[in-house]
Amino acid sequence: MSDGYARFRRLAWRTVIGKSPRSVAGQVLLLQVALVVLLVLCAVLALVLQSRRDTTAEARRRSIAVAETFSHAPGILKALSLPDPSKVLQPLTEAGRKTAGVDFIVVMNTQGIRYTHPMPARIGERFVGNIGPSLAGKVYTESVHGPLGREVQATVPIDDARGKVVGLVSAGMKVKNVTSALNRQLPIILAAGGGALVVATGGTALVGRRLRRQTHSLAPDEMTRMYEHHDAVLHSVREGVLIIGSDGRLLLANDEARRLLELPFDAEGRTVRELPGLDPATVELLDSGREASDEVLLAQGRLLAVNQRPTDTPGGPLGTVVTLRDSTELQAVSGRAEAARERLELLYDAGLSVGSTLDVVSTAEELTQVAVPRFADFVTVDVADAVLHGEEPGRTARDMRRVAVSGIRDDHPLYEQGRLIDFVPSTPQARVYGEGRSELVDLTGDEDWRAQDPQRARQILEYGIHSLITAPIRARGVVLGMANFWRSKREPFDAEELSLAEELVARAAVSIDNARRYAREHAVAVTLQRSLLPRALPEQSALEVGYRYLPAQSGVSGDWFDVIPLPGSRVALVVGDVVGHGLHAAATMGRLRTAVHNFSTLDLPPDELLQHLDDLVGRIDQDEACPERAGEILGATCLYAIYDPVTRRCVMARAGHLAPALVAPDGSVTFPDLPTGPPLGLGGMPFQTAELELAEGSQLVLYTDGLVEDRSRDLDEGLELLRRALAGHPGRSPEASCVAVLNDMLPERPGDDVALLVARTRALPADRIADWDVPRDPAEVSRMRGAVSAKLDEWGLSELGFGMELVLSELITNAIRYGSDPVHVRLIHDRTLTCEVADGSSTAPHLRYAATTDEGGRGLFLVSQLAERWGTRYTDEGKVIWAELTVPAVPAVPAVPDLSLFGDD
Repeated sequence: MSDGYARFRRLAWRTVIGKSPRSVAGQVLLLQVALVVLLVLCAVLALVLQSRRDTTAEARRRSIAVAETFSHAPGILKALSLPDPSKVLQPLTEAGRKTAGVDFIVVMNTQGIRYTHPMPARIGERFVGNIGPSLAGKVYTESVHGPLGREVQATVPIDDARGKVVGLVSAGMKVKNVTSALNRQLPIILAAGGGALVVATGGTALVGRRLRRQTHSLAPDEMTRMYEHHDAVLHSVREGVLIIGSDGRLLLANDEARRLLELPFDAEGRTVRELPGLDPATVELLDSGREASDEVLLAQGRLLAVNQRPTDTPGGPLGTVVTLRDSTELQAVSGRAEAARERLELLYDAGLSVGSTLDVVSTAEELTQVAVPRFADFVTVDVADAVLHGEEPGRTARDMRRVAVSGIRDDHPLYEQGRLIDFVPSTPQARVYGEGRSELVDLTGDEDWRAQDPQRARQILEYGIHSLITAPIRARGVVLGMANFWRSKREPFDAEELSLAEELVARAAVSIDNARRYAREHAVAVTLQRSLLPRALPEQSALEVGYRYLPAQSGVSGDWFDVIPLPGSRVALVVGDVVGHGLHAAATMGRLRTAVHNFSTLDLPPDELLQHLDDLVGRIDQDEACPERAGEILGATCLYAIYDPVTRRCVMARAGHLAPALVAPDGSVTFPDLPTGPPLGLGGMPFQTAELELAEGSQLVLYTDGLVEDRSRDLDEGLELLRRALAGHPGRSPEASCVAVLNDMLPERPGDDVALLVARTRALPADRIADWDVPRDPAEVSRMRGAVSAKLDEWGLSELGFGMELVLSELITNAIRYGSDPVHVRLIHDRTLTCEVADGSSTAPHLRYAATTDEGGRGLFLVSQLAERWGTRYTDEGKVIWAELTVPAVPAVPAVPDLSLFGDD
C-alpha cells in the first residue's frame, strides 16, 4: 500500500513540475526577473538624479558664462560713467538675454541699484541677492526668490583699468525653466528604463526557457534517476568511453574502456601518463587533448579506432571525451576495400584525363601524369616511330620512340624522352610487343632485361628501382608500343596491380590509335594544302616579300596567298580564305588559286577579277549541290591588289576580306579605308576598287582572319594587337615582320589557318623608264625607231635594238592605223625589256595566220616570234599593247636599294 502511494506521489510531482514555476527553471526565472526589475528601477532613479544635477549645473555654468561675457563687453565701463546708464545698457542686456537663452541680465552699481532688468519697472530698485562676494572680486552663484520667481543667478564684478570694482552684472534663469528641461528629459529616461526592463526580462525569459529545455523541467529526484540511467547505459555499451580533465587526469572510464586498455581498478584519478601498459602513441593522443576522428592506434595488441573531442563547450568543464572502438577485424577488410576504391578512382581519373587531344605524344604524357605517383614512381611510354607519322607499326620492337617520361624525381637513369630505341629480343619489352601480353618483372632477380644496356641496368638498380610492369599499347588488334611502370620507393608490383596496369594502358591505347589515324589524315590534308600553295615566290623587282602559312592544329582549311608578276613590272598580291575546313575546303582553295592565276593573265582590274571569281564560286556551289556536299561550300573571301613600281600606285579590291595594314616608312600603321564587297559566291553586288599612292619603303600587310580573330578576343582587339606588332619598326625586313607578328599574336596551337603576306614596296628608278607621245603620222614610226635605238644604247642593250625596232614599228603602226588619239609609247628596263604602246581605242588586235595572197596580217605574228610575251590590257583611256624581250645578264635588282630600309630589326 505504501509503495503504490509513493509511486503515485512521484508521478503526480513529475506532472506538476513539468508545468509549475516552482521547478528549478521556474524559480530561477522568478529570481532573475525580480533582480532585473530592481536593477532597472535603480538605474532610472540614478538617471533622474543625475539628469537633475546635470541640468542645474548647466544652468549655473550658462549664467556665469553670460554674466562674465557681459562684464567684459566693450563699452560697458563707458556706459556706467554716463549720467543715465540705463538708456544704453537696457537695450543691450535685453538683446543679450534673448541671444544667450537666460531669463535675465541685470547691471547694477556697487550699491546694488539696478540699471537694467527684463521688467523695466524694476530698474532703480535694489538687486535681490548677495553682492558682497562679487564686490570683493569673486564670482558668486546662488538661488533666490526674485521678481521673476525662484531664480538661479550668478553675479560677477565689473573692473576698471586699475582693477577696481565699479559695477556688477548678474545673469540667471528661473528654476521652473530648469525643471522643465528636466521634465522634457524624464520621458526619455523612463522610456529607456522601460525598454531596458523589457529587453532584460526577455533575455531572462530566454535563459529560463533554455534552462527549462535543458533540464526538461525535472525535479531533483527526477534528475537523480536520470543520471542513474545514464550511468547504467554508459557502463553497458560495447564502446569504450573516457573522460579526461584539462590536467590530463582520468576522470571516468566505463567497463568497455577498462577492458580494451586493460586499465587497473584505481585508474580513475590518475594522469594518463601514469597508466601502465598503454602504447606511447595512445598516451600522446589522450594527453594532447586535440581533436581526432577514427584514428587507428595500437593498444594491448588491438587496433582501436579513437575519436576525441573537447568538452569545453559553453558552460561545460574543460577536458576531453574519448570513445574507443575495437576495429582489429574490420581493419583488414577495410584495407582491401580502400585499395579497391583507390584503384577504381585511378581508373576513373584516367578515363577523364587521358585522350583529351588527338595527339600521340600528349596522350602518352597524360597517361604518365595520371599514374605517377599514385600507381608507380616512374612511367615511360614507347611507341613505334611509324605511329608518330600516322603509319602502321612494324612487327618487331625496333625503332621505338620514347614519347613520354614522368617520375617522382628528374635525376633517374631511364632513357630520356625522344630517344629512338631498338629493344633486344630477349627483353621484356620486346616480348610484350611481339606477344601482346603484359609482364611483371622483378628487376633484382631477372637477367633478361639487362641485355638491353648492362651499364644502364646497373645504374637503374643502384638508383633503387626494383620492380617493373610493361604492358602493350594495343588497339584494334595492333600493338602500337608499350607502357613501362617502375617502382623504387614502395612495395613491388603484384598480380592484382598487373591487371590494373593493363586497364590503364587499355584506356590510353584507343586514344593513341585515334591520334595516329588523325595524324595520318591531318598529314595528308596538310600535304595537299601545301602542294596547292606557292612553294617559292616568283622573281620580281617591285616588292620585297615575306610570307608565312600556318595550318591549324585541328585541321586544314582554305587559306591561301599568292604573288603574281604582271606585265610592265607590276605585281599582283592575293590573299583568300575558303569558308569551311577539311580536304574539300583545301581542294576548293586550289581551284580558286588556279582561277586567279588564269584571270591574272588577262590583266584584269581587281574589281573585274573578283567578279569572275564570284561567278566561279557560284557555279561550284551549283555543281556540288548534292546531299552529301550540302553545307560544305558557303563562299570564300579574297583580297586582290596590283602594285605598279613605275607610278608607286596600288589598286586593290576585296570580297568580304579584312582590310590590309599599311606600314609607312616612318613606322606608323594604318588600315586603309577599302570598300567592302560581299564574300565570293553570294553574287548580286558589284565590287569596288581603291587606289593608293605608296611611298617607297612602305609595307603592305595582307592576312587571313585566323591571325586577328579568336574566341578570347573580338576583332577590334585583334587588329589593335596587329598594329602594335607592326608599329615602330620602319627598317625591319618583311621576313622579320612575319616572325614578330606571329610570335606576338598567335597561341602555341592556333585554332585556325593563318596566311600572312608582308610586301615592302620599291620604286623603279626614273632613268630606267622612257616615255614618248607619238602623233598619228606614219612618218613618226621612223623617228621612234631612232629614239628607242638611242635609249637602248644608253642602257647597254644594243643587241636588242633590231628586235625591239621591229616590234615597236609594228605596234606603233597598228596604233596609228587602227587606233585613236592619244598614242603613247613607254619603254621599261627591268628584269625584262618591256615596250608599251597605248592609244585611245578599245579595239584589240588579234593574232592570225595570213594567207599567201594577203597583203597584211603578219605583223603580230612577227611580234609573237620576236617577243618573250605580248598582250593587251584595257584602261579607262583605251588599251595598252605590250611586248617583253628577255634582257641577257641583267642584275636581279636594277637599282641599288636604300640600305636604311633593311635594318637589323
